[in-house]
Amino acid sequence: MFQNYLKIALRQLRRQKFYSAIKIGGFALGIAACLLITLYISNELSYDRGFPGGDRLYRVSSIWTNELTNNRWTAWQAPFAAAVKTEFAEVEQTARIMPYHLFYGAGSNQLRAADKQQDVYEEGFTYADSSLPDMFHFKMIYGDRRHALAEPNSMILSKRKADKYFPGENPVGRLMYINDDKDHPLKIGGVMQDPPQNSHLQYDFYISLTGHELWKGEQQTWYASNYDTYVLLKPGGDPVKVQDRMPQLISAKYWVPRSDARYDVNQDKILNKLKYYLQPVSEIHLHPEVGDSQSHGDIRYVWMFGAIALVILVLACINFVNLSTARSAGRAREVGIRKVVGSRRGGLVRQFLTESVVVSFLSWLMALGLAWGLLPLFNRMAGTSMHMPWGAWWLVPGVLLAAVVVGVAAGLYPAFYLSAFRPVAVLKGTISRGVRHSGLRDGLVVVQFTSAAVLIVCTIVVYNQMQLILHGKMGFDKDQVMLIQGTGVLSKPRLVAFKAGLQKLSGVRMVSVSDYLPVAGGKRDNRTWWADGRQKTDPGGPGQMWYVDNDYLGTMGMKLVEGRNFSPLLRSDSQAVVINQAMARQMGWEHAVGKKISNGGPGMPVIGVVEDFNYETVKQQVGPLVLGLGNWSTVVAVKAGTRDMAGLIKSVGAVWKSYAPQQSLRYSFLDEEFAQSYVDVERTRNVVTSLAVLAVVIACLGLFALSAYMAEQRRREVGVRKVLGATVAQVAGLLSRDFLRLVGVAFCIALPIAWWMMHRWLEDYVYRVSIGVGVFVVAGVMVGGIALLTVSVQALRAASASPAGSLRAE
Repeated sequence: MFQNYLKIALRQLRRQKFYSAIKIGGFALGIAACLLITLYISNELSYDRGFPGGDRLYRVSSIWTNELTNNRWTAWQAPFAAAVKTEFAEVEQTARIMPYHLFYGAGSNQLRAADKQQDVYEEGFTYADSSLPDMFHFKMIYGDRRHALAEPNSMILSKRKADKYFPGENPVGRLMYINDDKDHPLKIGGVMQDPPQNSHLQYDFYISLTGHELWKGEQQTWYASNYDTYVLLKPGGDPVKVQDRMPQLISAKYWVPRSDARYDVNQDKILNKLKYYLQPVSEIHLHPEVGDSQSHGDIRYVWMFGAIALVILVLACINFVNLSTARSAGRAREVGIRKVVGSRRGGLVRQFLTESVVVSFLSWLMALGLAWGLLPLFNRMAGTSMHMPWGAWWLVPGVLLAAVVVGVAAGLYPAFYLSAFRPVAVLKGTISRGVRHSGLRDGLVVVQFTSAAVLIVCTIVVYNQMQLILHGKMGFDKDQVMLIQGTGVLSKPRLVAFKAGLQKLSGVRMVSVSDYLPVAGGKRDNRTWWADGRQKTDPGGPGQMWYVDNDYLGTMGMKLVEGRNFSPLLRSDSQAVVINQAMARQMGWEHAVGKKISNGGPGMPVIGVVEDFNYETVKQQVGPLVLGLGNWSTVVAVKAGTRDMAGLIKSVGAVWKSYAPQQSLRYSFLDEEFAQSYVDVERTRNVVTSLAVLAVVIACLGLFALSAYMAEQRRREVGVRKVLGATVAQVAGLLSRDFLRLVGVAFCIALPIAWWMMHRWLEDYVYRVSIGVGVFVVAGVMVGGIALLTVSVQALRAASASPAGSLRAE
């Protein structure tokens, strides 16, 4: 019997080529989108999983709560890791990392082998404890991961970097210089395999922390927080119990009393404001914390893409159900005759389910080809490097099972609907009169266009938010600011001379020397601050300390709201500071100028207050910030006063060549660096837009086929109306009216759903667009226009046909 079912199913597909193409094509598009998004979700969920002991590995994070905000960070003091291992029997091992650029600034990494002369700029450096490679089970090509970083000034290289500097060699034991520091050569202790794509640790160079100090006494102080700290618990160790005991065993015992005696008075206040928690390493990629330096995904995007994939698959299934039930009149006679000659309903159900599974199987085959062809494009949009798992053992069984499950799910209702026809009703012709209007079919059309309308509204809002981020005012002017990288190779006097040389160029308005930039990758220095004189009574609050020069505010286009800027004519300004409005609010100052602020040392007079500018992502509240004078940097910012950027770059390059002839000019632009900080938002916009277009296409495929069939069913009515004098426009409007009414209902349902979804999504942004009426007007016009265009093609064709032909056929 199955062979007979299969033969009839294939015969039906050949007989109804147009509708079969719509069914299979719509299914294939939906399944291909689901396959791509499933690959994406699987890739995002695979980060830092699968290595031994990974389920016992955590990163220590914290929350500092005060009256104004909750500050989260991952950086800890240098002795913190050792104290944790000493105090907790549940802890098997600890390890610290500190990305190189967070202390030395971005763009300062010039590297070369000791026997070479040419420096090469590299990224991906971090300091690390010798225990880190073993905790994360680095796969070593040369060297032992447990001892590769055991010696002072030792380093692990990735394979790609080892091949670059020492092709075809085992470089263990060789020496390298970073930033031409010949007093501290780095000895290669091992070569690891390139970091896997699904790891949050994407570094090519691990420099040992053994015997290393950022400054004298830094490894013993509890006053400076620079290190991300990981803990590996022993089997059976409870992370909740460990984090709950940390305030007393770590803060009260080590940090508070050893950082400074001033804390003794307000120890309880500090402990009440600071909370610890252990974050599983497997969650770091999708649940990032403020202050860590790795690039991340976002669990919200995973859920959003998964939901959209499910919606698209449902839309494709709706097309199948609608087309199957709409063409029920064409199968009514077949069902009636089969029942008259003795067929049972169960046999008819199996027949129709077989047809559905055949369509599903063909759709899956086409979908695999589409997904394979579209994967490179999807990788570029999503910023991934995924591959089709052709060699996976589960692929063939999984596709076969999915084809059966999806086919049965999509065909279940049509099968029972079609098999329920009664022979008497079929012979009387009442079935054909009843297929024009179906409450279920209309409801499914509403569901389709509700989903499409929601996606269109979401796409418009995401696009508007992206435009606000990239082109809106964030409290500073990011346009036409050139960032010269690698200026750390210059001595302080030569850096001052280099700045003076740049200021003489005709196309330059201002020049500033500072590593601290209001974009991702800039240097950061988080400290605890008090109003001077309140150290023994207040717990203090967190805030950034940035070192800038007197031209920084002007170069970055920042606005003073009170007081003045630093003056090169006043030597006393070397001890003064400018704060932002957030710091003034944290201190409780309505007028801050003239007051003093302290981070543990002597009070520093506040000479100005700068308007808040967002120096992290716009998803975060602007944090407290203190600006002090500094005179050395690895980055120089040049504010252009000309539109001839090519000419300016050439002039800057000539000045640079006179000061650093051995090093080529490396530069970027602040607006580009800013845009890079929001690449995840841009990728989300691209993916959501593409999926919204796909959803609309699938919905329109079904609507196009339905309108074609309805026009065919009403052919005689159209002929009669035209004979009686109806115009083409009137007939086309008659045929389109019902569908457009359904689309209107769908859009009304979509409005509150889309508003709620986008309102929740925008809550994460400090600066965000408003969801005004204009968004819904544009979306409504788009949805209505698309639906009208889809339906009117068939309506106009039917209305323009000669009535004589349709009436003669009747």
